[in-house]
Amino acid sequence: MKGKHSNISIFIPHLGCRHQCSFCNQQVISGNESYTTPKKAEQIIKQAYEQITDPAARKYTEIAFFGGSFTAIDRNLMVEYLSVCQPFLGENGFSGIRLSTRPDAISAEILDVLQQYGVIAIELGVQSLDDRVLALNERGHTMQDALDAVKLIRSEPYKFSLGLQMMIGLYGESKESLYHTAETILSLRPDTLRIYPTVVLKGTKLDALLQSGEYCPMGIQEAVSFTAEWIEKFQAAGIRLIKVGLHASNEVEEQMTGGIYHPAFRELCESRIYRRKIETLLSEQPQGDYLLFVPQADISKAVGQKRENLLYFADKGYRLHIKGHTDISIIIERNQIT
Repeated sequence: MKGKHSNISIFIPHLGCRHQCSFCNQQVISGNESYTTPKKAEQIIKQAYEQITDPAARKYTEIAFFGGSFTAIDRNLMVEYLSVCQPFLGENGFSGIRLSTRPDAISAEILDVLQQYGVIAIELGVQSLDDRVLALNERGHTMQDALDAVKLIRSEPYKFSLGLQMMIGLYGESKESLYHTAETILSLRPDTLRIYPTVVLKGTKLDALLQSGEYCPMGIQEAVSFTAEWIEKFQAAGIRLIKVGLHASNEVEEQMTGGIYHPAFRELCESRIYRRKIETLLSEQPQGDYLLFVPQADISKAVGQKRENLLYFADKGYRLHIKGHTDISIIIERNQIT
């Protein structure tokens, strides 16, 4: 049986970032006010190594650098971070190193260094693949930079897993540009994907644009509808969704001034997917009472947050009673519920 993947997360907020993006406040997002030094990173990794004693469990664990643009930091510092990981890799050690970086901070020379030090996964923060949206949000790179980086990471002799990160609801984004980004990502077939709805945080340029009325965030229902649609498409293409929505935290909730945020955003999207599946099953059925059997682990998704799916169908004349079963399918039966 395949083990459960996990990360030893090392946060380096803003480190290596060449631009202050309109939406960005990494200290709030990561919950860290300062970046983790190599010495502190070594302590974190060592502690995890001592806690995870099973070699099989270590095999599914990666050392992960998040928050900054790892390949854009000072080269000596980058190598220092990679070096402290080395004693904990290899036989009976962790599987490798994962990192996130900018599309315009990738070169063959950098990839050679990363491969030499045991990096196995690279995530690119592309955010959007519309040059106008990228410029308005001061990303400092273009769509072509992202496409070039993807091509290089996937070229021989490299064996990296490729991850992409996209955002929805960015300043200046239209429905057409958002779909263009999603369709292009789908065509690139990354191994993994993170989808981040845009949250407006205090002190950012986006906050100023929001307060002035120049930026009008996407609504939560529109964001859920779009994301649910594309979760299905990405997963059907074999792309693993490793994150949908920001990690719920007091820091984000205290510092946000608007935008798309819900502490269980992914569950909202998965509930919407269930709603669509149920609608298909009911499409040729008369109104009335029905028993709906779903996998036991999916009951809450089928019901929806605050019973929203049950209320949605009740409004259309379908009264559903949901029960769990051991099958992976969804079964619906006409039934008189009293």
